[in-house]
Amino acid sequence: MSLTLYGVFLAIQTMRHRTFFQQPIFPDDEKHEKHEEHHFIKSIGYHAILLPLTMLPIIMLSKKMAVMIDHGIKSMDAPQALGGFLVAILVLSPEAMAAVKAALDNKLQRTMNITLGSALSTIGMTIPAILTISLITGKTIELGLEQAEAFLLMFTLMVAIVNFNSERTNVIYGVVHLVLFMTYIILIFD
Repeated sequence: MSLTLYGVFLAIQTMRHRTFFQQPIFPDDEKHEKHEEHHFIKSIGYHAILLPLTMLPIIMLSKKMAVMIDHGIKSMDAPQALGGFLVAILVLSPEAMAAVKAALDNKLQRTMNITLGSALSTIGMTIPAILTISLITGKTIELGLEQAEAFLLMFTLMVAIVNFNSERTNVIYGVVHLVLFMTYIILIFD
């Protein structure tokens, strides 16, 4: 189901509703438009080759970091969930930095594209990959959430729906999400 949803999202994003994901151009954006004329769109083959090549160092680094993080967690007697959280930060940091840069450049659509694409690819590709590996290796994987985390996830999704359906955005929407994120971090140690 996850792979199907991810495939449908990609089809919507790249074919049928492509304009939903393009940065709107306003009259005062002419200086940005001239600056971006120097960017050339590469072929799908180019990106298909470049994507695994750029992901490989991140994956290899996260494997090495996971060993060090697990050792640190055991020696400090920290919660096991902290390890997954730290590795996730390492893996998702390039996309997060790109989203922040786009937001600082006042490119909200690009920021949302990066953020939603990152979330969808994590859910749509990582979970099926982990489940496939667990089936091949015979290991048991538990993807369940405790009651507090399930409530926090539901609340975060409700807040996101409110944010996406509003016509204008403001700082409070971001602050609410940051508070929810900090709550999640606190729950790791609870």
